[in-house]
Amino acid sequence: MYIHAVSHYLPTEVVGNEHFTRLNGLSSDWIIERTGIKERRKASPGENTNTMTVDVVRRLMPKADLSTVDLIVGATYTPYDTIVSLAHEAQHLLGIADIPVVSISTACSSLLNAIEVVEGYFALNKASRALVIVSEHNTAYNNENDTISGHLWGDGAAALLITKERQSEGDFTIKALLTGGAAHTSKATTAVMMKPIDGGVTMPFGRDVFINACQYMPKATLQVLDRCGLTLADVDYVLPHQANLRISRNVMNTLGLPEEKLISNIQYYGNTGCAGCAIALSEQWDTFQKGQRIAVTVFGGGYSFGAMLIEV
Repeated sequence: MYIHAVSHYLPTEVVGNEHFTRLNGLSSDWIIERTGIKERRKASPGENTNTMTVDVVRRLMPKADLSTVDLIVGATYTPYDTIVSLAHEAQHLLGIADIPVVSISTACSSLLNAIEVVEGYFALNKASRALVIVSEHNTAYNNENDTISGHLWGDGAAALLITKERQSEGDFTIKALLTGGAAHTSKATTAVMMKPIDGGVTMPFGRDVFINACQYMPKATLQVLDRCGLTLADVDYVLPHQANLRISRNVMNTLGLPEEKLISNIQYYGNTGCAGCAIALSEQWDTFQKGQRIAVTVFGGGYSFGAMLIEV
């Protein structure tokens, strides 16, 4: 599989840490020390998961021909509409009839699960050009007064055109991809939850999330490298789920890789859920050099995880 083009969309409203100092007394230094977050983006009134989908697909249009897309996969855990999904919104925008339109949710790991769905369609010869959209409207579900997790979240979206065959010399190759679930662990189903009718986002066992993320993301990275017959010495960059800068640094330390190889955007956007890695990939797309390898590794609530190796 190949990534032919990527785009991203971020709301214009910037919410600095000072907002939470005024709201609930959390200092900016305290937030930065524990999360790495300095500011985050917030969707404006009238924006939502589906409108951000439209915006990000429109940004992809000048970069790629979307008229021949034959599969759309949308991913989010913060839906605007539980019937008209973001994938339906994308199909409506493009006006492409009679193609598979799928929506999935595996928390912050949803990007890789969405790409794995594409891999399955490609393997069965049911599609050859797939549009993958990841869009999160975290602030719609967030309780800003919650001093545990209220300051973590940001909004944003990204879109990727993934093809079965190479389209151009600029395509990025997906060398290997794996996903998994770790909901067998004791606190997996209660550590972090989002119940729209019962308080929104809650994180009663954040420490357990931290511990498991720091275990599964390096583990998955090593597994996906092993599938390719490669080692950590062959990795140029690591792009972890943008959950917490301390987690990302812990992952790099566990892998024995220097922080210079870490790609991070949580400092400026907050935790943008399953969109975070794709947003960062889109931002950095033009800076990568031919032959470089990027290890994408994710971990999400409910304890889902995965890793993907990309070669430029």
